[in-house]
Amino acid sequence: MPDEIILWFQQIGKDDIDVAGGKGANLGELTQAGIEVPPGFVVSAAAYSGFLDAHGLRAQIGALLAPADVTNMQALQMVSQEIKQLIGAVALPDAVALAVRAAYERLGGGPVAVRSSATAEDLPQASFAGQQSTFLNVTGGERVAHAVKECWASLFEAQAIFYRAQAGFDHLSCGIAVPVQAMVQSERSGVLFTVNPITNDTGQIVIEGAYGLGEAVVSGLVTPDMYIVDKASLAIVERTVSEQERELVRGASGPNAEGNVWRDVPVAQRSAQKLTDEQVTELARLGLRVERHYGRPQDIEWAIEGGRTYLLQARPVTTV
Repeated sequence: MPDEIILWFQQIGKDDIDVAGGKGANLGELTQAGIEVPPGFVVSAAAYSGFLDAHGLRAQIGALLAPADVTNMQALQMVSQEIKQLIGAVALPDAVALAVRAAYERLGGGPVAVRSSATAEDLPQASFAGQQSTFLNVTGGERVAHAVKECWASLFEAQAIFYRAQAGFDHLSCGIAVPVQAMVQSERSGVLFTVNPITNDTGQIVIEGAYGLGEAVVSGLVTPDMYIVDKASLAIVERTVSEQERELVRGASGPNAEGNVWRDVPVAQRSAQKLTDEQVTELARLGLRVERHYGRPQDIEWAIEGGRTYLLQARPVTTV
């Protein structure tokens, strides 16, 4: 197995996509830039590659993929299932399992987010975001290690195979890293674009926000408020406030209490503006800082907990 199984966010940056994947590299870059990011580490793409080699899986996966017709979704689903079963049937190498458990304890234990970070993801020229799995509110070293292997298997979800084939990426040349990050119990969360994604107006910032965890926003499970901010003046030029009847929150911790739960939003707050004008302005400034750092428009996920604003990830906007 590779020596560098675990990479802490402080050790990596935007040029480390080959070892940390797009998401992991950007989390490291933001951390090194002094932007507040929940702490965490990355299980490297080299660990995934070593896992395939240790169990002789490359040839088996290649044999299943070679005849696959990616335009036949039913057949592709069957191939995907076979590959994921192959990966699920073999054990995580001891070196990886030990390293993951030790890093989790060093992080402080408690609930974490375990996310997939493919090496063909969040690239300036292409984005495959959302094609692989994310596991939230995971507690315990054994469960974190299991979630890492589940993320590896998700590299072969049917939609991921399809998109790679369409984009001309070789399936077995694409690696996957796994960021493990302390969970934020967001009171408010959402996404921020440093360009208007509808009009491509680079003079505007668009912020979407809702109560609770951001997973509900990015998955389309709730309709967020929307704030359009002028980049030059940071004035809010348009706002759309949506009624929100429920919010997604972190469930109770414990070995049998993983996952997140829905909770009713108090009636008096449902139709209220989810962010104060001051919070909108603070987020816009933060978005500008990230855009200037990268030198191109960014798609950012953010969260507010206890009055502190965190960035959960940033990726380039590829539609401009």
